[in-house]
Amino acid sequence: MATLVYVPGLLSDARVWKPVAEAVGGDYRIADVTEPPSITAMAEHALGLAVGDVIPVGHSMGGRVAMEMARIAPERMAGLILADTGHHPLGNTEPEKRLEKVALGYDDMAALAADWLPPMVDADRRGDTAFMDDMTEMVVACGPEVHERQIRALMNRPDAGAHLDAVTCPVLLLVGTGDLWSPEKQHREIAEMVGAEAKVVVIPDAGHFLPCERPAEVATAISAWLKATSLT
Repeated sequence: MATLVYVPGLLSDARVWKPVAEAVGGDYRIADVTEPPSITAMAEHALGLAVGDVIPVGHSMGGRVAMEMARIAPERMAGLILADTGHHPLGNTEPEKRLEKVALGYDDMAALAADWLPPMVDADRRGDTAFMDDMTEMVVACGPEVHERQIRALMNRPDAGAHLDAVTCPVLLLVGTGDLWSPEKQHREIAEMVGAEAKVVVIPDAGHFLPCERPAEVATAISAWLKATSLT
């Protein structure tokens, strides 16, 4: 069986994927994308975690890394799972907004977390103190240097959409109904662009941090898809 390689996103660590990975089971690795300086370098690191066929499972920025893994090593792709991610190239106003967040992070990571996190989760989850405290701890622990490195990687990201039609393995796209950053429409676009069978699963009562907000539902969706595509 192929190795599932889980890839966290911006300001995230293994806790984003660990409950899902444990529930899905099988042979898996969780990548650390805090050190590589580019999306391509992150993809190369993630590919190096396993030998043979892999199924990248990427969240947000990690989804872009997963798509880059598919571009670099198409022959190793048994499947591709993308959660709450995007395919668009850099927008005109994006650098200014992202660099403002970088400056805020150097000033106060806790303030960055307080500003950035709430819109990233479902509105009903923002009052869950224990959950939000854990998410805040994760963001703050990454620190401003990792934040800047990841932001600059995103600002210099490959145009994922330019290569999606070359994807020939089965693709699963997951998105929360409350994802304001990477909405369902974006995932439908990716599904139409890939050159393979693609399935979109929309999970209710979840925002952009879907794997953290609804790990059981995400694990169920992944397990069902792996079975349906004969990847287990």
